Amino acid sequence: MYQIHNQALLSFIDISSIEVGKHLYWKIGDYNIHGQVFIVSWLVIFALLLISFVGTKNLQRLPDKFQNFMEFILEFLQDIAKNQIGEHEYRSWIPYISTLFLFILGSNWAGALIPWKLIILPEGELAAPTNDINTTVALSLLTSLAYFYAGLRKNGVGYFLRYVEPTPVLLPINILEDFTKPLSLSFRLFGNILADELVVSVFTLLVPILIPLPVMILGLFASSIQALIFSTLSAAYIGEAIEGHGEH
Repeated sequence: MYQIHNQALLSFIDISSIEVGKHLYWKIGDYNIHGQVFIVSWLVIFALLLISFVGTKNLQRLPDKFQNFMEFILEFLQDIAKNQIGEHEYRSWIPYISTLFLFILGSNWAGALIPWKLIILPEGELAAPTNDINTTVALSLLTSLAYFYAGLRKNGVGYFLRYVEPTPVLLPINILEDFTKPLSLSFRLFGNILADELVVSVFTLLVPILIPLPVMILGLFASSIQALIFSTLSAAYIGEAIEGHGEH
């Protein structure tokens, strides 16, 4: 029995060490981090900051095409926050929801449009930050912290009464829900982006000329939808927390 237990433990350790692909590791203290994720994330953040700066440095009363585009994006993101969080509370959450949407959209499109494989790294390869589970889990945990903060700021300690509504019998299920929300957010985004990149890679290897192009276009559409879903659900969770017990 002892030998079987040891074999099971060793098998679990072997499984836990399995990775998807190779990574460029940077060692910071006692921690190894995925360097390729940080490189592409910084590029996406820099691109978003540059576009924001260029689009807002010379605002006109009669906007040009680029300013019109920037205003359209802002109104679109305001509508997401307003529809999910509510008329009276949404304004303070526009920066967070907008940042989520734009970073995820930029990361997804960076993976779909830029031929990162042409850049040779010592180990691993550059790709969309959102095809790394660490990135999507971090974004999901940020949303969890955000809706806890929103609920406590609005309703105080009374926020926790939602766990025993409509009946205390549902307490375990309501607690479990707080764990399933970030899990579903992170794995949905990670799975879709990883699957899209794998499909494009396979088609590129099999038929490298024309066939991958429609798949890439479909991937851009799916990437945009995933950014919309993540930001909309995040806003919905925040709106639900704000409504909480105090509105009943």
